[in-house]
Amino acid sequence: MNISEQEQDIVIVGGGISGLATALALRRKGIKSMVLERSETLRAAGVGIIMQPNGWRALDQLGVAAKLRQTCTEIPSGVFISVAEGKCRESELPLGKGELRCLKRMELMKALAEELPVESVYLGCRAVSILLDPLTSNPLLQLHDGTLIKAKIVIGCDGVNSIISKFVGVNSPKLFSRCATRGFTYYEGGHSFGDKFRFYSSNDVTLGQLPVTDKLVYWFLTRVLTSQDLSDAKKDPAYITKASLEAIKGFPEEIVELVKNTEPNTLYLTELRYRAPWDLVRTKFRKGTVVVAGDAMHAMCPFISQGGGASLEDAVVLARCLSEKLKQAAEGGGKRLVEEALDEYLRERRMRVFWLSLQTYFIGLAQDNTSKVKKALGIAGLILVFGDQTSHTDYDCGHL
Repeated sequence: MNISEQEQDIVIVGGGISGLATALALRRKGIKSMVLERSETLRAAGVGIIMQPNGWRALDQLGVAAKLRQTCTEIPSGVFISVAEGKCRESELPLGKGELRCLKRMELMKALAEELPVESVYLGCRAVSILLDPLTSNPLLQLHDGTLIKAKIVIGCDGVNSIISKFVGVNSPKLFSRCATRGFTYYEGGHSFGDKFRFYSSNDVTLGQLPVTDKLVYWFLTRVLTSQDLSDAKKDPAYITKASLEAIKGFPEEIVELVKNTEPNTLYLTELRYRAPWDLVRTKFRKGTVVVAGDAMHAMCPFISQGGGASLEDAVVLARCLSEKLKQAAEGGGKRLVEEALDEYLRERRMRVFWLSLQTYFIGLAQDNTSKVKKALGIAGLILVFGDQTSHTDYDCGHL
């Protein structure tokens, strides 16, 4: 069927974790949707994703948690390691209460996609603009090839640089002063790191290391952003490796080897972009029956590893709110009830993502060594506002 032949009930723009999870949550409630993904294949932006207790609760609701648990090791404890002048000092790294694992992003994408009808995901469909029909006020999506799609509801899950978020009036994300490198290192004979989350900190550099399986280790590194990191060099595995090794001089030899031996095709270097916490409070995030979710709504720096988990929560809450109102809409008042459902979703999510974003914002300030004032503000904010810095993992998005 030509996708422009008839009006679609729900169109999801973006086939990443957020878009697929939203489509699956709707399907679990008996609601059909169409997913438009700009790439020719499903692809994950990054390699690993840390899934904390709140994320596993959402995955349980989506019905894919059991399958995913078979692909990765549970991580029961953590160690914080301060590195100074070649010496390491260890202390406990609090992890929150519940299940922590590190997933391959593509394993998560596959698990979500396999539960959806093949005909519901359209690849190679890049949305370039959106407007409201002057007669019906319903959304009209234009694709890169000129195709026009009429929809009753559009959900923007199209990431940090979302065209849907611009349409509903969301401010552009801000560039942070740090960048992140991520990679997988494979150990044919098995690694010796055990099942702990290790977090190293030295001056302007932090490095986290987690086991995925007994042979695969995920690591991430944050450091000060340079002009070269914003150039094409960020796509060059040789540059990424060299810059990472420069950053971790003085770290333990096993960590240096971890970075040296990373599989080149798994190396990712990205600048960090975020939406200011106060924007999350004052922005409407909806225009008519168009709404946003995931990074299109709440892009945040990865300092508490909640971007993915929060996107899964969005999916569960949005599907629940829509299904309740769509049942009533069958008796009339459809559009008004849909808008009520979207507002209900935003009410439930707004303060949750505000607190997540505020915590990452304070951590970012605390890591900023260019300004003593900013650093002091970040540390004070964390102490005064976030006494328990793992409480964000306690959140339960509820049942579908």
